[in-house]
Amino acid sequence: MSRSLAQVLSVVLHPLLLPTYLFAVVLFYMPESLLSLNVRGRWLILGMLFFTTFVIPGVGAYVMVRTGQLDSMEMDRREQRRLPLLFTGVCYALTTYLLRRETTFDSVFYIIMLVVTASVFLTWFISLFWKVSAHSVGVGGCLGLLLLLNRLAPEAMLVFPIAIAVFLAGAVLSARLALHKHTPAQVYTGFASGLLLALAAAFTMAL
Repeated sequence: MSRSLAQVLSVVLHPLLLPTYLFAVVLFYMPESLLSLNVRGRWLILGMLFFTTFVIPGVGAYVMVRTGQLDSMEMDRREQRRLPLLFTGVCYALTTYLLRRETTFDSVFYIIMLVVTASVFLTWFISLFWKVSAHSVGVGGCLGLLLLLNRLAPEAMLVFPIAIAVFLAGAVLSARLALHKHTPAQVYTGFASGLLLALAAAFTMAL
């Protein structure tokens, strides 16, 4: 894989953007019978989620760079990932709480956001000791959540989104390796962590 393509994939499939992509699938691919929101409501919630899961954490990281707490937005050094990941986790936790508190939102939103939030805190915890690939955790978690959704609502027929997720996961893992941002162990561990976390949620719900 060329370095330029790897860089594009790393930006387009940045971990902060993955919740928006995932919720777009839920809001606009899942059958209307499974969602109580109308089309306008779906766009509103997608906009809100984009703001709380991408804009606010992104601005927070930018402020940390401007104030000298981070060397760059890429956060190549493990030690510099702790504060941004913790801040992102708090933003995601507050979003999860909002989705849980507002009864107008379908419960599936809360379930997805809870797993996403858990994956961020898991990445933060691992980063206290070891540099794991946040990109890999993200794509692994997305794939696991799509499998969870397919189990919860088999009538949604998520085979196509799952196939795309598998392809993109492989592309992202290859991109991170091509850019020499992580070792194979950091990439594969991240992917397995995100995937297993989502599958564990599915197992818990089955009990």
